[in-house]
Amino acid sequence: MFSIDKIRADFPILNRKVHGKQLVYLDNGATSQTPQIVIDAIVDYYSNYNANIHRGVHTLSQEATDKYEEARIKIQKHFNAKKSYEIILTSGTTHSINIVASGFSALLNEGDEVIVSALEHHSNIVPWQMLCEKTGAVLRVIPMDEDGSLRMDIYHELLNGKTKLVFCNHVSNALGTINPIEEIIHAAHKFGAYVLIDGAQSCPHIKPDVQELDVDFYVASAHKMCGPTGVGMLYGKEELLKLLPPYQGGGEMIETVTFEQTTYAGLPHKFEAGTPNICGGIAFGVAIDYMNNIGFNAIAMQENELLAYATEELQKVDGLRIYGTSNKTSVISFNLEGIHPYDVGAILDKLGVAVRTGHHCAQPIMDYYKIPGTVRASFSFYNTKEEVDLLVAAVTKAQMMLS
Repeated sequence: MFSIDKIRADFPILNRKVHGKQLVYLDNGATSQTPQIVIDAIVDYYSNYNANIHRGVHTLSQEATDKYEEARIKIQKHFNAKKSYEIILTSGTTHSINIVASGFSALLNEGDEVIVSALEHHSNIVPWQMLCEKTGAVLRVIPMDEDGSLRMDIYHELLNGKTKLVFCNHVSNALGTINPIEEIIHAAHKFGAYVLIDGAQSCPHIKPDVQELDVDFYVASAHKMCGPTGVGMLYGKEELLKLLPPYQGGGEMIETVTFEQTTYAGLPHKFEAGTPNICGGIAFGVAIDYMNNIGFNAIAMQENELLAYATEELQKVDGLRIYGTSNKTSVISFNLEGIHPYDVGAILDKLGVAVRTGHHCAQPIMDYYKIPGTVRASFSFYNTKEEVDLLVAAVTKAQMMLS
């Protein structure tokens, strides 16, 4: 049974005060908070079996290796990848995307076409621009509509025999829009194109099944999912991961090294050069267990209720505009008429309410709306309606002070 009091007790940071006010943490789109069980796993690693993995015959190394590979299997099962070695552990979503972009730089030709959506985070735009500059491929963009949804009619028109790659986020970090990735993947495959889905913003709310989606690549970050920063994952279909050349050279990703020739290790180690974030990977697995124990249906119910309530209450504030009104997760991006979002965010902070302000690394979206940025309140399953009330009161006070 979902108990908000019990869940909130799992997160020690929710007890702290900011500027003398009880913290209201509504910046979950940037990073979620960390439950005690994950913190304990980090402490346990450094206290009891801190050692490098895959290389040692001693007990600590073997224990660390076992825990790290157990975490990989947890991630595999969570996303329903066919094989554990289809899960590459990375430093996060950006790293994961760059592995794929770097690999395809050796496989694209001049005149090939790459499609991205207008709703992307910069980390799912810039690597593909760099890829196109290297290869002579052409970047095409699926435009957005006023409600924050993608123009799927134009997407279907963009697809053609030259399309090689399609990149889209599952959920927009700036607006919360849930994109129709099933349709995007299916349509791209008809033209033989590969699809990468950025799941950084979806995975805290939705449990994706990569086999059911038939997606070619899917990426995510632990720190959006109650895990630590500095670790994430790249899922790729086995045949595609074998096709891509390594992203980095170094230890662990090799099989044999001589001065005449180097041969590379098999999956997943081919893409995991150097000492990884061992503790982070282990803690990622613990965070996934924690979220699955709560249950993603229960998480969705709580967050959808918060989204509906917050939307209704914020719309009562005169001069407040919400951006992104199509089907979405628990994110509300808004502005107060005539007031810069940064100024609103600064006042909210003084009142103990943590939100994100700016363009949210999604500047093309802000350019579309002709605004400098938004105030973004992003909710997690541990937030409450009482915190929504505090947000609305703080926004009303900020409006009064800044008008």
